[in-house]
Amino acid sequence: MHPMLNTAIKAARRGASIINRASFDLSQIKVTEKNQNDYVTEIDQAAEQAIVEVLQKAYPGHAVLAEESGASANLHDEAEFVWIIDPLDGTTNFIHGFPQYCVSIALQQRGVTTQAVIYDPTRNDLFTASKGEGAYLNDKRIRVSKCTKLTDSLIGTGFPARDLSKLDEYMAMFKTITEKCQGLRRPGSAALDLAYVAAGRLDGFFEKGLNTWDMAAGALLISEAGGIIGDFKGEQTYLEKGDVIAGNPKIFYQMISLLGTYA
Repeated sequence: MHPMLNTAIKAARRGASIINRASFDLSQIKVTEKNQNDYVTEIDQAAEQAIVEVLQKAYPGHAVLAEESGASANLHDEAEFVWIIDPLDGTTNFIHGFPQYCVSIALQQRGVTTQAVIYDPTRNDLFTASKGEGAYLNDKRIRVSKCTKLTDSLIGTGFPARDLSKLDEYMAMFKTITEKCQGLRRPGSAALDLAYVAAGRLDGFFEKGLNTWDMAAGALLISEAGGIIGDFKGEQTYLEKGDVIAGNPKIFYQMISLLGTYA
């Protein structure tokens, strides 16, 4: 296993142990609203701090881009190594005790994601990938599903929570896909949904308005598991744009043909 991946796993487990401890008594947690329907807890912040500490102790020269603390001082265009961290993806679920959330950590080298860890502390599911070496769940190789028809597929998505101005467009997409697939799910953690696509638990996924730290690790998992990820036109700008479609190759192209008009 790649030493940088090993460090990322250690960091994810360290962050998750803080999240797990807090989950036993949610009533004690201080919650702050960042923007409308966009919450941060002291647990997000403590987990992030623990993750960053592990990574920076091992690799002091590396830059960091993290959801709660933003970019480290050494993050600039020339930064060779950048860790992209979402310490708790699915905060709203976590606050309510709904057990669907995860820690997401990705490493980019010169703008290319080379290592990925998504850890689900409630199920002890550890998804990992190194570029060119395949994707794994708890050390077992994973592949995207073999589903070939959208009508037989289970698709994941996320609803707009913060910016409701696009809700009507979203409802139109929702209708389009619901009419054409076997089931549409909205579990509430985009990073974990992407890991589920990689593991074949979902056949496809789409969402608009995501952040880099929601997608970076999941995107590598999917491509290493034989899937495809792109924006609504099928192009590779999703990390910048935040609009993403992912799936096994057959389902991906069927989704693009239905959702391309919403690009």
